[in-house]
Amino acid sequence: MSRSVRTSPEGSERPLHEAYDTALLDLDGVVYAGGEAIAHAVDSLAEARADGMHLAYVTNNALRTPDAVAGHLSELGIPTGAEDVITSAQAVARLISEQVPAGAKVLVIGGEGLRVALRERGLTPVDSADDDPAAVAQGYGGPDFPWGRFAEASYAVARGVPWFASNTDLTIPSGRGIAPGNGAAVQVVRIATGAEPQVAGKPLPPMHKETILRTGAKRPLVVGDRLDTDIEGAYNGEVDSLLVLTGVTDGAQLLAAPPQHRPTYVDADLRGLLTGQPEVTEDGEGFRCGGWTATAGSGRLELSGEGSELDGLRALCAAAWTAAGDGTCTLDAEKALARLGL
Repeated sequence: MSRSVRTSPEGSERPLHEAYDTALLDLDGVVYAGGEAIAHAVDSLAEARADGMHLAYVTNNALRTPDAVAGHLSELGIPTGAEDVITSAQAVARLISEQVPAGAKVLVIGGEGLRVALRERGLTPVDSADDDPAAVAQGYGGPDFPWGRFAEASYAVARGVPWFASNTDLTIPSGRGIAPGNGAAVQVVRIATGAEPQVAGKPLPPMHKETILRTGAKRPLVVGDRLDTDIEGAYNGEVDSLLVLTGVTDGAQLLAAPPQHRPTYVDADLRGLLTGQPEVTEDGEGFRCGGWTATAGSGRLELSGEGSELDGLRALCAAAWTAAGDGTCTLDAEKALARLGL
């Protein structure tokens, strides 16, 4: 049975932290940026937690251990235990453990987070292709990762050793800008070998499986800032999602989103967890949210009215996604977004 195509953000009469039992939160661009807490994140998460929502932090970064991530969050004023952190290293370690013998050697091309996750699954990290590994596990190793490690991966993969990657995000945010991510490093080995890895991280099912197994969530809400990892991951897991606009996604990208990148809800920041979500309704040939009405005109999206910028964006989403159907909206949205200051 095919899944219905989302053509509008949804409304919610109940605050989201009451409607869902667990928030599966991305970190960079959602909770913090450049290592510092994003505005309203600490207070919003504290209130959601106090009202009974379980908070879990889900990251594609395989470099840091859950202990290290939890320590960082706690320092920011967000009390967190290692058990509340789920990483792509854990997801890829489970994926490997399901395909190799217990205690098998795994060639590690990455950092401490990957080694800890492999040991947790009873696997033995090794450093050389000559150690007779049963698998190769590749994860982000940090900005100073030695080039020779990619050669070790290539030697093993070229011999037919199964290759696994924690994730294939091409870029990661840093305090100085955008830097190459694990996906760029995976491409190095791909070029050298012609092989393709099995990938565990967002937006693929192994990461969602790992998250649900570790949190026990019954009504999870994915909260993220990236359409192609967080929101697509929620789509693949068939759970609801909240896009916050504190990270990499801008208004134009949201309006052009194909079905797998369309979030259930849209809000400015994590304060959106604590409120209901306004309904978007059909209004003649357009869509209304708050004081705004959006329509798909001849070659462009049009917006009339006044009110909250977010309500205007939600109305535009409905007009754009309805016009696009199961494709990507190509209507000019520049003038409409400019009215919202986006």
